[in-house]
Amino acid sequence: MTKHIFVTGGVVSSLGKGLTASSLGRLLKCRGLKVRMQKLDPYLNVDPGTMNPFEHGEVFVTEDGGETDLDLGHYERFTNVALDRASNATTGSIYSTVIAKERRGDYLGSTVQVIPHITDEIKERISSITGDDVDVLITEVGGTVGDIEILPFLEAIRQFRLDVGRDNVCLVHVTLVPYMGPSAEQKTKPTQHSVTELRSRGLSPDVIVCRSENALDAKVKAKISNLCDVSIEGVVNAVDASNLYEIPLNMHNEGLDSVVCDVLRIDRQANEIDLTHWKQLVQRVSNLGRSVKVGIIGKYINLPDAYLSVAESLRHGGYENNVAIDLQWISSEDITPETVGRLLDPLDAVVLPGGFGNRGVEGKVIAADYTRANEIPTLGICLGLQVMTIAYARNVAGMQDADSREFDPKSKHLVIDLMDAQRNVVELGGTMRLGAYDAVLAAGSKVREIYGTDKVSERHRHRYEFSPLFRERLEAAGLVCSGTSPDGELVEFVEVANHPYWIGTQAHPEFKSRPDHAHPLFAGLIEAAAARNEGRNPRVFIDADERRSIAL
Repeated sequence: MTKHIFVTGGVVSSLGKGLTASSLGRLLKCRGLKVRMQKLDPYLNVDPGTMNPFEHGEVFVTEDGGETDLDLGHYERFTNVALDRASNATTGSIYSTVIAKERRGDYLGSTVQVIPHITDEIKERISSITGDDVDVLITEVGGTVGDIEILPFLEAIRQFRLDVGRDNVCLVHVTLVPYMGPSAEQKTKPTQHSVTELRSRGLSPDVIVCRSENALDAKVKAKISNLCDVSIEGVVNAVDASNLYEIPLNMHNEGLDSVVCDVLRIDRQANEIDLTHWKQLVQRVSNLGRSVKVGIIGKYINLPDAYLSVAESLRHGGYENNVAIDLQWISSEDITPETVGRLLDPLDAVVLPGGFGNRGVEGKVIAADYTRANEIPTLGICLGLQVMTIAYARNVAGMQDADSREFDPKSKHLVIDLMDAQRNVVELGGTMRLGAYDAVLAAGSKVREIYGTDKVSERHRHRYEFSPLFRERLEAAGLVCSGTSPDGELVEFVEVANHPYWIGTQAHPEFKSRPDHAHPLFAGLIEAAAARNEGRNPRVFIDADERRSIAL
């Protein structure tokens, strides 16, 4: 039977529930357990797909095309388990399902209420992803205990624990222990109030994870244990870490996985932990060589979480190449023909990430052309490929008004356009291409060398495509369409020859990068950046087998 861990938060938001859940997932996986993860979000949106990146951060896309919370990115990076759309449920999606059932008559005319109908649907979402192939399901509940939106989820968890049995559920509560400078004290009162609020909903935590700037004093731990009715072993200190990937080791040293196993009656001796691989990763991260400057030219740089997976993937590329990444956040709205050289010349590499809408796009187009002409290693992602194509069409292929239908539908050269089911350009409409799609890579291309294979699968999230009407003309001008859909109709990768690294992909490779196995496109970009930093020509790209052998 699947064991369940629920992770809730108190005191304030952004305490790191997602990282706590992810770290616990990694520790249990290192014990040989089959782990699955899930996020329950209290907001009324059906999914994050239409939410403002400035408010919500990035939308993480799963293999099956689910638009989900960014915490699922942490889950996948830490556990290396591919999740699906069922791994994220919101209040909006739950209410939508219940209302649809009521309209169909599924409730046989009963009055539909929060209890039992909404809570039953929440429990169904939890149960739906358990099974013989899942030893432990870790479910993070978004929001903070005390928020009105979270109440149905807490009630559902209370009922669920009764349904499956006390020994099959462990409740982990993440709180804050602030340090008060004037009195030189670590204060436990916020944690006490948070636990009291949780207990008023019928739930008592088995483990309290205390976030703090400095290590908790033993007396503080004892006080929390006594006043919150949790064993001393169940008070786990999560001190601020120098990098994300140290957190599982810190949590293990605090005994988090041990106490969770004891609560769930999991035999720790039969599931002895092996952290060798993860310790090697942390050792590698802690001893990186020189740094390289990589510019992320984006529209949402005031909230770096909008590019969370991109930033982490760049760091992964650094781990594989033994270099630290000095991220430079550059607003695309600041890039003009007059400023582009000053902003980009100091960089060793550039990333043009995804996005929607025309704000700041011209700055990205200018940047794409500048990096091409000045041989600055560049990776374009989704919208990045599109602006690279527009820049090439304007400045190399002679189509001076080249644009995307998204930005200027009156252009005579819509090199980026909407597609219908037959892959023909259409005037209106078009649907998002979401989730995993295959691509065939051209022989002799750089992407073929980088991936080390002729066929790849990457996750997508976009509506506009490279227009087939202009492909022949762009290729004649030297743009290499180095990867296409298996039927040859959709262009998935572009590049230029005789350039250290100028590659665009219609996909989002950042969603598949891992700290112990960098995505090839990011590893290749950082390799080229390191070569530029050293003032030498990039060496020949290593093949896939060699790349795997140096990955931890």
